[in-house]
Amino acid sequence: MVHPGRGIFGSDFGTTTFVLAKHQIPGYTAVYRRLFDRTGEVETIEAREKAFFDGKGYHIAQQESFLRIPGAPTAYWVGENVFTAFSNPLLGDCFFAGHGLLTGHDEDMIYFWHEIDYTKIGFHFGSVSEMHLTSKKYAPATKGGDFRKWYGNLFYVAKYDMQTIEHMKIYPKFTPQNEDRYFHEGVSWNNITMRMFSPTYLPKGCIFNNKMPAVFSDNHADILKLAGFMSSKVCDFFTWLINPSVSCSAGVVRKIPICSFETWESALPETCISLSKTDWDSFETSWDFQRHPLVIPAIDQHYMRLADCWRNWERACNERFAQLKANEEELNRIFIDIYGLQDELTPEVDDKDVTVRKADLGRDIRSLISYAVGCMLGRYSIYKEGLMFAGGKWDEQPFAQACWDASGMNDIQTEGMPPMLDMNPQRVSMPDHDGILPITDDEYFSDDIVTMFENWLRVVYGATTLEENLAFIANALGGKGTPREVIRQYFLNDFYKDHLRIYQKRPIYWLFDSGKKNGFKALVYMHRWQPDTIARVRTDYVHEMQSRYRTAIADVEQRISGASTSDRVRLTKRLTALQAQAEELRLYEEKVHHLADQMIGIDLDDGVKVNYAKFADVLAGVK
Repeated sequence: MVHPGRGIFGSDFGTTTFVLAKHQIPGYTAVYRRLFDRTGEVETIEAREKAFFDGKGYHIAQQESFLRIPGAPTAYWVGENVFTAFSNPLLGDCFFAGHGLLTGHDEDMIYFWHEIDYTKIGFHFGSVSEMHLTSKKYAPATKGGDFRKWYGNLFYVAKYDMQTIEHMKIYPKFTPQNEDRYFHEGVSWNNITMRMFSPTYLPKGCIFNNKMPAVFSDNHADILKLAGFMSSKVCDFFTWLINPSVSCSAGVVRKIPICSFETWESALPETCISLSKTDWDSFETSWDFQRHPLVIPAIDQHYMRLADCWRNWERACNERFAQLKANEEELNRIFIDIYGLQDELTPEVDDKDVTVRKADLGRDIRSLISYAVGCMLGRYSIYKEGLMFAGGKWDEQPFAQACWDASGMNDIQTEGMPPMLDMNPQRVSMPDHDGILPITDDEYFSDDIVTMFENWLRVVYGATTLEENLAFIANALGGKGTPREVIRQYFLNDFYKDHLRIYQKRPIYWLFDSGKKNGFKALVYMHRWQPDTIARVRTDYVHEMQSRYRTAIADVEQRISGASTSDRVRLTKRLTALQAQAEELRLYEEKVHHLADQMIGIDLDDGVKVNYAKFADVLAGVK
């Protein structure tokens, strides 16, 4: 057989040419020619022809050898130790591996954890029956995600109360496969992958999905060993050998040989999982996110310069990356030696295959801004780790209490909240009183988002370094103008794009947007939504903004009459822009008025997609 790979017919799926007999020839040794190095590479006919005549990829193998591998793949390129490995027990003989929940209609059952009422999620159930004894509606669930190993891609929850399960029975494909394994600890992986096999640790309390099969054991140490082996090059080699495609079902994993299991390493995988979890939890899309990593040094170590905080974070990221890479290479060495695959594999790991993140100044500053907005709107507080509010009845008291506790004065006996907390935004970080943050091209409101952000920076990092920190942020964002101008332009033009990307088009901060002229924009936090939210936006902000435009237009018109020629050109341009914004806002006010009169509430159980659509006429498009 000559195996040219891809390129003979252009960008094809790969070709092979062969000679075969219609009967078996016992003991026959065949010759094979593999003319490519990497699976998927595309080369010209001339390049393949040259490889053939240069003697590239010469292999011999006996047909009977292929029968020793489950499914009998034509694995002509592997050595005898690979065939010998399959004389050991298979993974499916030792552990349970299978597929999980098939909903038949994800829209009614699977949600991003951030979009629903957080108080209705149960994180530590041990079984389905245990969940049904509580009032919780949701449980963590796997569904898939980007290429990532060890820990992560935990974005979803499944609505799995008894009422929902009964409702889902209307869908013929609804199949709660292997329900007795739900909420058990295991190792899970993407059923479809365009890269190498990438398993992740499945913590207790999760429902595993049909798209993310899993392997289970009742022994925690065995789970760690499996996580280490399945994340190694050896396991990736066997999965590709058994099934060389983009699909890797539980059936494929069951056929992987388990060699000398009692000698497998368990301490290194546990460290790798911990390193990956620390990385995953450093970003707010994790439900275990505690506090932004650029804020932690300012709170705990009193770093007042944001540049110092970022360098501290950069150093920690580099150390974590290097440690994980070294651990993975050591695990590869261990398993290559156990299976005797030195002729097949090398232990080295490419940087691109290490799936913890290095520091990135632009990304990290944007995520800091996102966290700050969360503090302004009441999702987080710098005074307490974790979520502060993501569903239920809104109350400012816990934020004031957290601030008081963090002050170190909580042992002093007082009646009510302490008088020293005067809620001056330049002294303490408290959420905005109405949960509405206007974003305009000038400072028209006291709770203008740039002003609020500036005050937040002052509280977190101190007043003495404020200007330096603003400049550091502006430099990371890029753009022209003063630091405050750059930051304002970011909020006007790019913040919401970043928010949609981070939250995978299921935003939790909703943007009121009048249009391309930036006549009016404002952020609201969906978990604080009330039936009168639009009415408050209209009366307190849209009407006020219209008044500001009338005043500004009148002022510019007056200045034009006595201006010099050069100033008149500049002022006329400004007048035209103001008039366009005022007209855009006039038309927008009519849409807002129409919805405000309806007093529309939302149900977080419906998720973002359904609720956002109710207000599509006044909110920014989700793209």
